[in-house]
Amino acid sequence: MPYKPHFSGPRPQRPAVNAMAQRQKDDNELRTNREITAPEVRLVGENVAEQGIYPLSKALAMAEALELDLVEISAKAEPPVCKILDYQKYLYQQRKKAKEMKQNASKVVIKEIRFGPNTDEHDFQFKLRHAQGFLQEGSKVKATIFFRGRSIQFAEQGEKQLLRFAVELEEYGRAENMPVLEGKRMTMMLAPVKKK
Repeated sequence: MPYKPHFSGPRPQRPAVNAMAQRQKDDNELRTNREITAPEVRLVGENVAEQGIYPLSKALAMAEALELDLVEISAKAEPPVCKILDYQKYLYQQRKKAKEMKQNASKVVIKEIRFGPNTDEHDFQFKLRHAQGFLQEGSKVKATIFFRGRSIQFAEQGEKQLLRFAVELEEYGRAENMPVLEGKRMTMMLAPVKKK
């Protein structure tokens, strides 16, 4: 029969976990209401008739009277700077602003144009028109020449073709680098010209 430990007396209690410590705050969350620990705070903002230094209890009472939150804006100041505002509304506006900034951040799209070292004039012009369209819509263009089998002997011809490609698109995009040979392909990146 396996041994079972036998406890006499009451079981040891786990230490109570503070509800505030349990709730993890993100970096942009501020301390509010009873989470503020400073004995005095500097009140600022449009909800405060007389801005200045107040005891924490009075600042909390003022916020409660307005049915708003006391929010610690700058904890490092001496005394900490607080505002009376609707904290949930404030958080919502901050998230909305961050989302808008993220959407407005420019996303770089790279379109690839591929051809061989011996591409005929008609195909070259066709690919040129595509690249022109991509550059006009603000995308970068990666021009790639593939060398199949022994066509690697025409590396110099491929380089001339890429340089010609860049010259023909000068009005719409500028070459970010000279043609680079990597294995069996040669590439060159073109970035759209910023419109003035």
